[in-house]
Amino acid sequence: MKIYIKNGRLVDPKTGTDAIQDVFVAAGKILAVGKSPVAFQPDYVIDAGDLIVCPGLVDMSVRLREPGLEYRATLESEMNAAVAGGVTSFACPPDTDPPLDEPGLVEMLKHRARNLNQAHVYPIGALTQGLLGKYLTEMVELHDAGCIVFGQPDGMVANLRVLMQAMQYASTFGFSVWLSPQDSNLAYEGVAHDGEVATRLGLPAIPVCAETVAISNIILLAKVVNVHIHLCRISSAEGLAMVRAAKQQGVSITCDVSVNHLHLSDMDIDYFDANCHVLPPLRSISDRDALRLGLQDGTIDAICSDHAPVDEDAKMLPFGQAEIGATGVELLLPLTLKYGLEMKRPLVEVLATITAKPAAVLGIDAGYLSPGAAADLCIFDPETYWRVTAGALLSQGKNTPFLGMEIPGKVRYTLVNGNIVYQS
Repeated sequence: MKIYIKNGRLVDPKTGTDAIQDVFVAAGKILAVGKSPVAFQPDYVIDAGDLIVCPGLVDMSVRLREPGLEYRATLESEMNAAVAGGVTSFACPPDTDPPLDEPGLVEMLKHRARNLNQAHVYPIGALTQGLLGKYLTEMVELHDAGCIVFGQPDGMVANLRVLMQAMQYASTFGFSVWLSPQDSNLAYEGVAHDGEVATRLGLPAIPVCAETVAISNIILLAKVVNVHIHLCRISSAEGLAMVRAAKQQGVSITCDVSVNHLHLSDMDIDYFDANCHVLPPLRSISDRDALRLGLQDGTIDAICSDHAPVDEDAKMLPFGQAEIGATGVELLLPLTLKYGLEMKRPLVEVLATITAKPAAVLGIDAGYLSPGAAADLCIFDPETYWRVTAGALLSQGKNTPFLGMEIPGKVRYTLVNGNIVYQS
């Protein structure tokens, strides 16, 4: 299909473009930007006047809950949610049931995702068998099946010898290792940030040192092995300072932050709101402010939704017993825009954190709008505010701390490979 997108404000962070320019799409690719190609006859015209045209968003953590956890969400529901949020490419963590530790499981997930013909799915392979931290997976076979990086979500490999061996294996083949920096012993049975709120509510706490001890071990091992490390979901000012110092020392390390942690703190769990039960825990206001500045100075490479749909019953339990996670893939764009407005940052810089920068960390060809690139686009209205309600979300999980909030940015069109997969 040939599509002509006219009158839109084109924002392409990779090239630094922010101007009124037309976009011409044909055969699933961006044919031209600005001037119309000779004899171009569109099959469909999108008038993007007063709208932003940007690369399709790239989300670094979207849990699809398949295989094995379909009672929480299905592949169809979460991919519909992704494109409704303008997300055209995303990484899927390996903590399914069973985990993504066998090539057949990865191939099945990729096959089902392709058949839906919506967003591009990039599985993260399990670093250890069963995510148990004891034995390494066959990373080469998983890579051949479609895994692009390898990780251990929601915690460290407790046995540092095994972790070092995993890093050595990954380094040999040029694979990145993605780790959630949290020491399981220090975080044992904790559910909230170790601060005044947890003390007042009587909640078991997770201290900041659970993060910093893990980061210290990861960085030391990475220096020995010389492997690229990505830290998933930095949550504290102290942890951020350690990453900043490691980057200055030349360590090959990147990190991301959940969009939840850019807006919320442990103060938001007051009245035991189970929707705020996330991992890592929401930390202090000063930690939140440090994360915002870390994103601004480039220490934090990207923002992700950390999308984790949970069934309603699991969030009706008391805070400490409630299922961990918050839905977020449909909120990634508006909450990122909200951060940008509050920090008074240029739109091109803000959109980079959810397009070009995460694409670079993932090592995928996405997140830009140059001629010849895949026609993955998000077209949104930055001036429209909408209220977050259960009915407004396409995700099967309605568990978000932002229920009832009005947020900016309404996606009008999402294109994947030149096809309109969402329109509102």
